[in-house]
Amino acid sequence: MEGNQEKCAESSGDGDRRPVRTVCVFCGSRPGNRPSFSAAALDLGKQMVERQLDLVYGGGSGGLMGQVSKAVYDGGRHVLGVIPSALLPEEVSGETLGEVKVVRDMHERKAEMAKHADAFIALPGGYGTMEELLEIIAWAQLGIHNKPVGLLNVDGYYNSLLSLFDKGVEEGFIDAAARDIFVLADTASELLTKLTEARQLVAAAEEEEDAAGGEKGTPVGVKRKRS
Repeated sequence: MEGNQEKCAESSGDGDRRPVRTVCVFCGSRPGNRPSFSAAALDLGKQMVERQLDLVYGGGSGGLMGQVSKAVYDGGRHVLGVIPSALLPEEVSGETLGEVKVVRDMHERKAEMAKHADAFIALPGGYGTMEELLEIIAWAQLGIHNKPVGLLNVDGYYNSLLSLFDKGVEEGFIDAAARDIFVLADTASELLTKLTEARQLVAAAEEEEDAAGGEKGTPVGVKRKRS
């Protein structure tokens, strides 16, 4: 795990100050039961194209993964899919789009996606999506990266998870400052705008820390503290 964190950290530091150019999207390999989930994935892809953003994702061709990657690829932007060799038969059922990188395991997959991304977005998804989201939030809390993280809360899909976070703060397991370590929105357009603004705030804060001789790489308002 430490090796994967180091891979993520390799792209941190000065690289975190550049504008958002590539977004890592965590999402389900299934479409879900509501048409709104697929509509949100397609809209996110189209919004990324309009803003000239590239995509890195889990490499699957089905579900929300396939929909967002196709929208970005059809719009002429670069798509990088990162997938473990063991999941190739399961998650790649159709044509792969863009560049595909096959890695050894799930840990390397997450580290590789994080290395190439300037920001992260979670669409609705299952255990895998939530695990990826929570790990990238934890890495931000620990100062392993300083890249903005966003939840696209389609039809309130993440409301229960947000309530769990609030419970963690209430019971003393999550710092109040860390509760706002990610941004939240109901639409792709609003979320991408918030991520861009968050990126700019982090860059400005790091420049101030450098000028004052402070520590680099720690998210604004968040201490390096393990929970």
